[in-house]
Amino acid sequence: MRSYSDLFRTREFTPLFLSSSLHSAASTIGALAIGTLVFRATESPLLSAVSMFGPQLAQVVGATTLLSAADRLPPRSTMTGIALSFAVGTAVMATPGLPLWALFAVIALLGLISSLGGGVRWGLLNEILSKDGYLLGRSVFNMANGLTQIAGFATGGALMAVLSPRATLAVAVALYVAAALVTRLGLTRRPPRAEGRPSVAQTWRTNALLWSSPPRRTTYLLLWIPNGLVVGCESLYVSYAPDRAGLLFACGAFGMFVGDVTTGRFLPPPVRRRLGIPFLLLLAGPYLLFALRPGTAIAAACVALASVGFGASLIQQERLMALTPEKLSGHALGLHSSGMLTMQGVSAALAGSVAQLTSPGTAMTLMAATSLAVTATLSAAGKRQERRPAGGGDGEGGAAVGVLGVPDVDGVR
Repeated sequence: MRSYSDLFRTREFTPLFLSSSLHSAASTIGALAIGTLVFRATESPLLSAVSMFGPQLAQVVGATTLLSAADRLPPRSTMTGIALSFAVGTAVMATPGLPLWALFAVIALLGLISSLGGGVRWGLLNEILSKDGYLLGRSVFNMANGLTQIAGFATGGALMAVLSPRATLAVAVALYVAAALVTRLGLTRRPPRAEGRPSVAQTWRTNALLWSSPPRRTTYLLLWIPNGLVVGCESLYVSYAPDRAGLLFACGAFGMFVGDVTTGRFLPPPVRRRLGIPFLLLLAGPYLLFALRPGTAIAAACVALASVGFGASLIQQERLMALTPEKLSGHALGLHSSGMLTMQGVSAALAGSVAQLTSPGTAMTLMAATSLAVTATLSAAGKRQERRPAGGGDGEGGAAVGVLGVPDVDGVR
């Protein structure tokens, strides 16, 4: 599979793409409205950051209890139910007079539900596409997500300028309902990928199996921690520039779009294999300039440049799939998604706490410096693993693979 047209000629790719884009648009508009609503009510950078990224904090609970269901439930009905749950939850958050504690309770519940969504969606994508099409297909989803965020944050900012945060949340509800309809009517009924009943015990057993391979474990850490710390920087846009936060989010989405296009479409595999760590360094580096408290124009340029580094996630996901048995692909991708979003939520809370004690610019600088240090540490660990003798596979589809290079197996070269 070599081109985008090949992807859209693949049956079920288009409805999955459309439903995911609608869900992303709804979450983007809704997050900006909720963050603004909470900041206006409390003037707290911490509460504003947690309100926008709080659902991610609940991902750790889902990752340890629900993930076995990602491969053991029918994808179409599960994804439809998740979209409708978000529509109902967002409608509740838009209710006038809702206490702050109740709003955060709904945010946590939606985060728990969302922990299952990533595994189901990306496991289905891996099932729909051929082995050599996953990275290209995921890059299209990431690019669409970037464009959707640009449009979503711009639209959300415009809606709140003429309406109110609660009225803007009503738009998000309509988009979630549309995502549910596209999923239900556009996808075909498929059986679960794995047999057996979902359970907490099965979730723990599979998590332990996935975590037991050192190369796979290091890949997960590269997917989760540097990315999450930089999202902590993003969670402070509202408190850093209350009237220009939508612009900063849109510039970040544009940079992510550029990085995904470049990584998924134009970089040949030998080059792509070498750029995972450099992209992570790019992801954090420009945020160090926030120590100087740059104005909106320079801040927007830094954000756009840094966000190109989100292309590292595609490289590491390709590596993760090469290290993972196909029957566990949904669970593995769900663990990636839940772990990444959990780290983003934790980082948002941490960044908000530091900003509460210092300033948003200082907190963004510290989060970026920590991301750089973690990337350097994990890079060194990966190089040590590459120097180990071959034959250390984990017996579950994982070859003796260096963490910093994608293995030459099954068409992934």
